[in-house]
Amino acid sequence: MPDPRSFSFEALRVSYTTLGQGRPLLLLHGSGPGASSLGNWRTVIGRLAEHYTVHAMDLIGFGQSDRRPEPPYFDYAMWVRQARAMLAEMGGVTPVGVIGHSLSGSIALTLASSNSRIAGVMTTGTMGADFVPNAATNRTWRCPRTRDELRATVGGLIYDNSLIDDAYLAAREPVVFAPGYADYFDKMFEGDQRRYVQAAVLSQATLKGVTCPVLMLHGRDDKAFPTESTLQIAAQLPQADVLLLARCSHSVAFEHSETFLVNAKLFFDRALDSHPA
Repeated sequence: MPDPRSFSFEALRVSYTTLGQGRPLLLLHGSGPGASSLGNWRTVIGRLAEHYTVHAMDLIGFGQSDRRPEPPYFDYAMWVRQARAMLAEMGGVTPVGVIGHSLSGSIALTLASSNSRIAGVMTTGTMGADFVPNAATNRTWRCPRTRDELRATVGGLIYDNSLIDDAYLAAREPVVFAPGYADYFDKMFEGDQRRYVQAAVLSQATLKGVTCPVLMLHGRDDKAFPTESTLQIAAQLPQADVLLLARCSHSVAFEHSETFLVNAKLFFDRALDSHPA
């Protein structure tokens, strides 16, 4: 059973869940409306926990973690600091694998650039390279007010919309429709959305510091967050492998769970085995 936990970070409560046993994995979710680690990884977290101790954390402003009391609500540097604090919360000196989705793919790579404890990073639909937001991106960063609006929003992130059933929507609704959440979320991404893309762009210095193995999965049909982001980042990493998935949009772990799980197991077993203890 999932073990819900929390810790204090910069006077805010961070919520995370621990599940399974084995070598540690840290899971970081994306930035869409209603995003949370349990929501983002719900179709794969149980299977990952059969092999690893999984720590799935909610970023500040998302899931069950606290919201910031005042703007700016989008704070990339704060989320990086939070991820570092989560590593400390996990304790020990054991090598760790990190999985980051979308915005958190960039966070995961930033984390790996400055922490030799990280044995490998896996990203899905990652940000981290500059691009011009389009209508699909803009829709992702606006909070729906009704179930129909929520269905339309997530429909832009999933290739096969028949997968968007009541269970999928119900997993996001408690967060999306929580009191005050929609206004908070819209303020998080207000104004020119290009600046949120650029805030997550990985510098040359950061990329140079990523020396661990990296596995990058991206849907070929991802309209909101283009595959070029993954390709541009991978071209600058010495140990990056890329897998582009057909008939897949942005939600890789949900849309192609088996492919995600098979590749994650092969990748992290190798990365954790070869990492100097």
